[in-house]
Amino acid sequence: MATVIIPLPNEDFDPSEVAISWWVLTRLGHKIVFATPEGEKAHADRVLLYGQLGFWNFLLGPRDDAVMAYKNMSLSDDFCNPISYRQIEKRDFDGALLPGGHAKGMRPYLESGEVQKLVLKMFKSNRPIAAICHGVLVVARTLDPETGKSVLYGKKTTGLPRFSERLAYRLTRGKMGDYYLTYPQTTVEDEVGEYLASINDFRQGPAMIFKDSPITKWLGFTVRDGNYLSARWPGDAYRFATTLSGMLNGK
Repeated sequence: MATVIIPLPNEDFDPSEVAISWWVLTRLGHKIVFATPEGEKAHADRVLLYGQLGFWNFLLGPRDDAVMAYKNMSLSDDFCNPISYRQIEKRDFDGALLPGGHAKGMRPYLESGEVQKLVLKMFKSNRPIAAICHGVLVVARTLDPETGKSVLYGKKTTGLPRFSERLAYRLTRGKMGDYYLTYPQTTVEDEVGEYLASINDFRQGPAMIFKDSPITKWLGFTVRDGNYLSARWPGDAYRFATTLSGMLNGK
C-alpha cells in the first residue's frame, strides 16, 4: 500500500478531480493524506458542486458519479482530518497528486511555496507525482535550485488547454463574470509553456468532448514522462488516477 499526499486549498478545488482520484486510489489499496493551508477541512467549488452554472451544468459540472464520490470522500477520516501545509515536509510520502480547480480560492494552493517544496522533493527522489488541470501550474512553478529552471523543463506535459479554458469563460461570463479565469491575464497552457524547454512539449490531446469512466478509461488523456504524470480536466480523472496507481506499484 502506497501513501499519497493530496494538497488542497481551503475551498474551490474541483470536486471531480479530487473525489474520483480518491475513489480510485483507495479502492486500489492506497492510503490518502490530505493537506490544507492550516489543517482545516476543505470544501470543493460550491458553484460546481451545487449545480449553479445553469444551462451549462451538463457540460461543465460534475457527473452523478463524481458527486457521489465527493459525498463519500467528505465523510471519510482522510478528508475530515487533513494535515497542514507546514506538516508536509515532516512526513514521507510514496507519491503526490496535485488536483485542479479554477475559482479564485485556488490561488493560495497554486502559489504555495510549501507545496512547491513537496513537488521538488518528489522530483528529486524520483517518486511518482501526478498533476491534473490547474495542478500542473504548481509543478511548472517549482524551480530546481540547481538549474534555476522549472522541474518541468525538458519534460512533456499536458494541462488545461487554452481553448477549453477560454471557451468555459465565454460560455459562463454572462452569469458568472470572470469565475472561470483563475488568472485573467493568462491561461494554464500559456503559463506552463513559458517554463518548458519547447512549447511543443505541451500536449493538448484530443478534443475534450466525452468524459472517461471506470469502464471507458481509454476516453481519458494523460501524458507520462518518467515518474511525472499529467492530465487536462475532470474527463481524464479515471485514467489519471488508475495510471498513477500503476506508477505507485512500480509499473
